Parts: sequence; structure tokens; C-alpha cells
Amino acid sequence: MILKELRISRHLSQEQLAQISGLNVRTIQRIESGSNASVESLKCIAAALEIDISTLNQEKFMIDKKSGNWEALPLILKCWFVFNFLQTRPSRKSALRIEITGHISGFIFCCLGLVSEAALVGGLLMLAIAYFYHWLKWQGDKYGIWYDSEPF
Repeated sequence: MILKELRISRHLSQEQLAQISGLNVRTIQRIESGSNASVESLKCIAAALEIDISTLNQEKFMIDKKSGNWEALPLILKCWFVFNFLQTRPSRKSALRIEITGHISGFIFCCLGLVSEAALVGGLLMLAIAYFYHWLKWQGDKYGIWYDSEPF
């Protein structure tokens, strides 16, 4: 079930969704964690999110370029996602992979910086890139534009 992804893509907290749908916060938490939901609960959530119940039962959450989330993304972030991931369909998995690689190589080069100043500068640059990708990943989560179904 893709309730969590739908909720996050609409910038709603569990408490806000519970209030809008008229359900208890604990009910929202149980449904998001994978417990079975009653038909009445699904109807309330679907009405609150303005979607069909069948959409809630989907396993994957995909956003296309015509979706409201991609359209709402500021132009500068659209450009950064396209140029930094070298793809028009950014995936959270690739952002995480680049972030981890940047942190590991940055740490190694900073350790080598004890011997060489150039290695220290390279390490600091790699760490800066890793933190930049961490920020991009956070922005992707915030605007819900990922094309994979990784949990946030």
C-alpha cells in the first residue's frame, strides 16, 4: 500500500491526515506499517486524499512530469535534479548511492590529507558534494518526485 508515499507527496503529517479523514492517528500508523485496513477506513482516507480506493492498494508510487508535485518543484531544483543525476527521472536510490560514495571517498581523502594537502582539499570537496546530494535527496523527499518506491 502506498499511503505513506501519497501522504508525504501531499506534505501531510500523520496527524493532519488523521484529522482530515476523521480517523485516529494510530489507525493511520497501523495502515502505513502494513496492517490490514477496513473498507470504511480506506474510504475515509481515499476521500481525504481525493483518490480512488484502488489507488491506495497499489504497490508502487510513480510520479510523471505532468503531476502536481513535479510541476510545483521550483525551476532551479528541476535543473539540479536533471543535471546532477543525468536523468529526467530521478531515483532516490541513485542519490543515496552518490551520497554514500561521496562520504566514503571524502573521509578516505581527508585521512590521506595528513600526508598531502591536495588530498585534504579533494576530501573536503568530496564531502561537500556528499552533503549537497544529501540536500537534494531531502528536497526530493519533500516534493515527492522520486521514480522509485524506496521508503523515505
